Amino acid sequence: MLIVFVRSLLLYTVLAITIRIMGKRQIGQLQPFEFVIAVLIAELAGIPMSDTDIPLANGLVAILTLMISQVTLAYITLKSNRARGIICGTPSILIEKGKIMEKEMRRLRYNINDLIEQLRLKGYPNIADVDFAILETDGQLSVIPKPAKRPVVAEDLNITSRYEGLPLSVVLDGHILKNDLKKLGLTEEWLIEQLKRAGFQDTSQVLFACIDDSGQLFIQGKQKG
Repeated sequence: MLIVFVRSLLLYTVLAITIRIMGKRQIGQLQPFEFVIAVLIAELAGIPMSDTDIPLANGLVAILTLMISQVTLAYITLKSNRARGIICGTPSILIEKGKIMEKEMRRLRYNINDLIEQLRLKGYPNIADVDFAILETDGQLSVIPKPAKRPVVAEDLNITSRYEGLPLSVVLDGHILKNDLKKLGLTEEWLIEQLKRAGFQDTSQVLFACIDDSGQLFIQGKQKG
């Protein structure tokens, strides 16, 4: 039992490091070759984890080999557009200038029901509102609506909008984030004073606090009990 525990813990650690090195993309954003490698790694980890008769080194070598292969292919696709087209494929236009591309959909075995479902998920229940629909290499559908159906932005109304930077967290689960506070040029003493003014005598009472680009402090306390 102890051997299984140690092997499982070691394999989990190796997998966690491997996935971290491979990148941060979610399953739905993986390229086909990345998805295949992820599945193979999961299978290779499961076998030595459950069967103690298989040398642990065999599983680790196979996992590391696949990781190196994935990183190498990712680097190649980063440096060469031609290689990217061969390995990952190219985007396919399913709707062009409001017209459904039947031949392309048949080639991809992508039916009308799938297309309509994806358009609804993107917020376009009426296919007549779509100018272009592009099936990306990771299987996601990109939708470009017709000009009359596009959301109105400040530029369309000749309105000058104020720049809004990224809010920085200063308290997380009762702990002061000193690095973010330093980026803002503020001190812990100033923050503690602001928290006291808001009714929090100690940072342990604060669940979350952040400061936006205009200097406004948002504070949410922890629920009692």
